[in-house]
Amino acid sequence: MSYRDTAVFITGGSKGIGLSIAKVFARKTDHPLVLVARSKHELGEARQICLEEGAPQVSTISVDITDEAAVSKIPFTDYDPGIVINNAGSFLFKKLKDTSAEEFNSQFQINAFGAFNITGSILPELEKKERGLIVNICSMGSLKGLGDSGAYAMSKHALLGYTRSLRKELMHTNIAVTAINLGQTYSTSWHDVDIAPEKLIDPEDVGKLIISLSQLSTRSVAEEITLMPQGGEVKPT
Repeated sequence: MSYRDTAVFITGGSKGIGLSIAKVFARKTDHPLVLVARSKHELGEARQICLEEGAPQVSTISVDITDEAAVSKIPFTDYDPGIVINNAGSFLFKKLKDTSAEEFNSQFQINAFGAFNITGSILPELEKKERGLIVNICSMGSLKGLGDSGAYAMSKHALLGYTRSLRKELMHTNIAVTAINLGQTYSTSWHDVDIAPEKLIDPEDVGKLIISLSQLSTRSVAEEITLMPQGGEVKPT
């Protein structure tokens, strides 16, 4: 099966940025979609939305991406993946001095280990294709320390380091690896913050960008992209 017919795996695909990415793929491509998240109910709702947006086929997988045993049991061969978007994540707004060891570890598990866990299991399938694409949704917190969310920044630094290393490891294969260092992007997590949504990145722009990445020839790869609001970082009013 050709790369353009393979499925797009999106972790955290049941809501927020992940669902926005899925909707753009549904609207603009013929790729089957595989949405990965924990909540079966939210996955069911997201599946219906993507079908209504035009996706030819939408599958869902309810799993904790940090659970090695559970992920290892997913029959990835049945889904024929060609594009993997590691979007699932968690944001902890808390100073390091107030962060518990459990919270610190949880940020690493969800934001970094989850991508490692899913990617490692899917790689054998990507290697069978004439092209494969892995996109890890990193953060501006991958590039700098954050005084109010140090554990989050730590985990996103780890994700970017993993992405850069994976790119080096797969450089001489058919699999492209891209990190998107994402600035403030509108999603449900901003609902309780006094910030004008129109000043933040439109989450569907992330999907449009990834579609463009998926259409590059095998001669090219965008190793690392920074996407920011047009007006720069937005401060709460």
